[in-house]
Amino acid sequence: MMIDWRQYLRSDPNVCHGQLCAKGTRVLVTNILDSLAEGSARAQIISSYPSLQPEHIDAAMAYAAELAREESLLPLAEL
Repeated sequence: MMIDWRQYLRSDPNVCHGQLCAKGTRVLVTNILDSLAEGSARAQIISSYPSLQPEHIDAAMAYAAELAREESLLPLAEL
C-alpha cells in the first residue's frame, strides 16, 4: 500500500517560499526526488539531510507517482 504523502509533506508560504517540503524540515521534495533520480541510496539522502525520516522519502515518491498519473500534466514531447 502506498503511503499518504499528505501526512509527510507540507507547503507553507512561510517556509521555502511555499514550495513543497518534507514536513518539519526545509528539505524540498524536488531535492529528495533529484537525489533519487541521481541514484542516491536512502541512507545517503538521510545522511545529506539529517532532518529527514525514511517516511519523507516514501512520501516524495508517492507524490511523484500521483503527479505522473494526473491527466492534467503536459504531454511529453515526441522525439
